[in-house]
Amino acid sequence: MLPTSYSIADHRIEPNLVLSPMEGVTDLTFRRLIRQLGGAGLTVTEFVPGGALSRRDKKFVEMASFDADERPVAVQLYGRDPEQMADGARFVQDLGATFVDINMGCPSKQVCKNSGGSALMRDPETARAIVEAVVEAVDVPVTVKMRSGFSGDNRNAPEIAWMCQEEGAAAVAIHWRTREDKYSGERAVDKIAETKARLAIPVLANGDVVDVDSARRMFQDTGCDGLLIGRGAIRDPWVFERIRRWQHGEPELVVDDGAKHQVLLDYVAGLKVRFDDGRKSPERLDHAVLGRFKMLVKYFALRHLADGRDVRTRVLRSQTLDEALGHIAEHFERRAA
Repeated sequence: MLPTSYSIADHRIEPNLVLSPMEGVTDLTFRRLIRQLGGAGLTVTEFVPGGALSRRDKKFVEMASFDADERPVAVQLYGRDPEQMADGARFVQDLGATFVDINMGCPSKQVCKNSGGSALMRDPETARAIVEAVVEAVDVPVTVKMRSGFSGDNRNAPEIAWMCQEEGAAAVAIHWRTREDKYSGERAVDKIAETKARLAIPVLANGDVVDVDSARRMFQDTGCDGLLIGRGAIRDPWVFERIRRWQHGEPELVVDDGAKHQVLLDYVAGLKVRFDDGRKSPERLDHAVLGRFKMLVKYFALRHLADGRDVRTRVLRSQTLDEALGHIAEHFERRAA
């Protein structure tokens, strides 16, 4: 029988489905959307530099913010300086986060250039010092997200995960890709399975979980305690609820075009509220919203529908928010006809 929950310290995560942190995506607006649609047992913020939080940088403090009723929630930190990471973790704890998550998985050039993210996979001693410092700095549970390794010839996730457990981490999540793979590569989940067999703490699996079939396969192939879902949640924000229903033998979720259109409108409305600081002109506000809206539409499941690829292209080429929303409205009107 496949698991439907797991525990981190005294916190029960049920469903055992987690919204994975994604730069430029999992802000407060997107996390609110996922919570509204249901099925996710834990949400995680965008990754925030621990050094910036230690300096109380306003931009990054805002990125680490969450709703008072957003529970459980993890704030993910990245960096290579143990002292700064520890100070950032203390700040996150004071905000009221349920968990502090350490990023050892981000493949971006900017993060790795500063020896954060997945670059820590090839620097085990620095990784150890960071986990030790953060665990000592806070009372809330500390979790770690990583890749299977930095490169194909250095897939050391089981060893790094064991170290994290020994230094006091309460759970680890592993993406089957290496940093070298970026967002491609051939699926290889053996290191997740190996880690699960070695560790006593929960081990979560990540990578190309986009629907019920891929979720079932990941559970069966790795024996993991739970799943992290990233780009699959942009493509289909209902994916958590779809998988939760499958786990409990409930009827399959059916999402019609009206619901898809409304989700996009709700997301834009949420972005407008989020980005309106009282100082932006209407034009600047719409420009900011349009940029973030395009991030969602780039992956959203429109492209799997008839005419979907065309409307996606038109939205991505739009110069104004009204133009983009007009293309979306025309698309759904054509489908209704």
